[in-house]
Amino acid sequence: GPISALSRAKTKECRQQIAEVYCRHKEGQLMPEKVTRYCPIEGKANANVAWEEDSSEGPPSAPVRIAFVLVVHGRASRQFQRLFKAIYHTSHYYYIHIDQRSNYLHRQVQALASQYPNVRVTPWRMATIWGGASLLTMYLRSMADLITMTDWSWDFFINLSAADYPIRTNSQLVAFLSKYRDMNFIKSHGRDNARFIRKQGLDRLFFECDTHMWRLGDRKIPEGISVDGGSDWFLLNRPFVEYVINSQDDLVTNMKRFYTYTLLPAESFFHTVLENSAHCESMVDNNLRITNWNRKLGCKCQYKHIVDWCGCSPNDFKPADFHRFQQTSRPTFFARKFEASVNQEIVNQLDGYLFGPMPQGTPGLQAYWESAFDEADGVATLSDTQLTLYHAFARMGLARACVSSWFARYFPMGHPVSVHLYFQSDQFQGYLVKHHATNLATSKLETLETWVMPRKTYKVASPPSTFTRLQFAEIGTEWDAKERMFRNFGGLMGPMDETVGMQRWSKGPNVTGTVVWIDPTNVIAATYDILIDASAEYTHYRPPLNQPLRPGVWTIRVLHHWSPVAETRFLISPLAYMKHQPIRQEDTLKLHNGPAKNSYMEQSFHGLNPVLNIPVHLGQVEQAKRNAALTGPALEHWVDGLVGAMWEAGDVCSTSMTGGPGTSCPVMQTCAKTPWSSLSPDPKSQLVPPHADGRIR
Repeated sequence: GPISALSRAKTKECRQQIAEVYCRHKEGQLMPEKVTRYCPIEGKANANVAWEEDSSEGPPSAPVRIAFVLVVHGRASRQFQRLFKAIYHTSHYYYIHIDQRSNYLHRQVQALASQYPNVRVTPWRMATIWGGASLLTMYLRSMADLITMTDWSWDFFINLSAADYPIRTNSQLVAFLSKYRDMNFIKSHGRDNARFIRKQGLDRLFFECDTHMWRLGDRKIPEGISVDGGSDWFLLNRPFVEYVINSQDDLVTNMKRFYTYTLLPAESFFHTVLENSAHCESMVDNNLRITNWNRKLGCKCQYKHIVDWCGCSPNDFKPADFHRFQQTSRPTFFARKFEASVNQEIVNQLDGYLFGPMPQGTPGLQAYWESAFDEADGVATLSDTQLTLYHAFARMGLARACVSSWFARYFPMGHPVSVHLYFQSDQFQGYLVKHHATNLATSKLETLETWVMPRKTYKVASPPSTFTRLQFAEIGTEWDAKERMFRNFGGLMGPMDETVGMQRWSKGPNVTGTVVWIDPTNVIAATYDILIDASAEYTHYRPPLNQPLRPGVWTIRVLHHWSPVAETRFLISPLAYMKHQPIRQEDTLKLHNGPAKNSYMEQSFHGLNPVLNIPVHLGQVEQAKRNAALTGPALEHWVDGLVGAMWEAGDVCSTSMTGGPGTSCPVMQTCAKTPWSSLSPDPKSQLVPPHADGRIR
């Protein structure tokens, strides 16, 4: 309730607003008690629509024009460009809202919009949090903008995210909507209403501030109308959109008020207004989309930190789902979610199915690049761990570059220019770090890109254990329980990170395994048993270790009846930076010496060292102490040694046209001609001028 919210809210303004909203609610000034219904029929209308795949009807005489509102966030600009290519047509309009927190994507999308006259970016931006009231505000504002754009004559409003993709072609979509141009397509929950209201929290009062949705208590649903809801992805026709934006009637005015204080308002506002308005008979209970729900994985209360409530989220599609896009009997035109960093193969399949395969020998088809850092973001957007490791990656490439020519030496200059995640055939291949370096032979500044790959760290015990269920083990941060993967690719971790241990299992009998965490000085930091039931596929656990974790290479052992099954290693990197400045000794002594008294948990596992045959050498402990005092080049040298144990430099290229006789480095290749480089051609995401048929894919 309000007391809990007041104690947790961070800013004074937010606390004040919470108090005001709550008091107005208690006085009955906030929520409407009774609202007028204008729908002429009893109950719920649901017009039926059919989809004939091979109807003999030619193209529609007056084809509808669509206003796409694209709501995007994150860093997956190449996947967004691919989606844009797939839905683009010169006769439609594209209005794009980029989350306030996604500045990199905003720059990329602005560059895209400048190439096409029918694409615009919202001049305002909001931080639309999951479940937040701001999402509805954003839609209403986009609609209002679209209505006032007199040069854009559109008939339908369709919202899409960067995780959507079409599953039918533009001409099929236009033919269908032209036939049903008077309809509104909006999907209802299909459960009993009382349960929906309860599950959705519609009978609770919520208020958004400090990018959090605060639950402030109970409220009554207004009398006189029926409340409904479902998916917040819809297709609405222009007359209804104009009604929602322009009408001053009792229904619209009160619903805007009611939904200002509602969780997930976009999942219910348009449903409720449509169903109770004079437009109610135009409602089709189908939003023409396939959403990949897997509630077992998708409902994990993963939004608890953003919302005082539990919610669900759809899963990403994988190649095994492809058949779902070919079921032609139902009218569906879009599907979600697709995420190229999780699975790009399904996007390739779908794209080829819709538009025909890309020509033989097209470069980059199996590759995917995603920006992790861009100079214009500012170094302040990086953690000190990331900054430390990106610098180490750049130095690692220089140490490898041009080894053959004794006279070529490079000296790294300044912070990284950009960093990309690089995937090939849906496998993470490492990081690409673009950085400046002075060529000591020519004294010129060059820009190089370095590819570093993670070394394999998981190894099975030898002789192999009779225990065969364990398939893989990994340590990381940012575990995603829905996609069952670590979002921190390559596991870039520092002394203050909260590390999670994950194991992957094959099916088999119920068993108990033991996991042992060993720090770089052979202190046993944690050991715990996990019960793996017959059907368990993944187990993950974050042992509550005291921080700071000692920097260096850690070992994890998985045992069964105390005999080794497998082990893996992970790096806790020392920090070369503190708040983006070179770290000072007073900070290294605090951060690089391990936890107080070398004790990671209440109990000590010291007695296990002899049992597990893990000796503690005094020399090792002394060396660790000396390392903890290092700063400057000596600290970088220590970092480089550790990083070199866990990563290897795959290759280096130069962005300037160098090479050939007389240059410092006869073998240095040009990035644009190097297939792994983020600067190499990527036709599947490349934007082109419209073809004669109005399309770009």
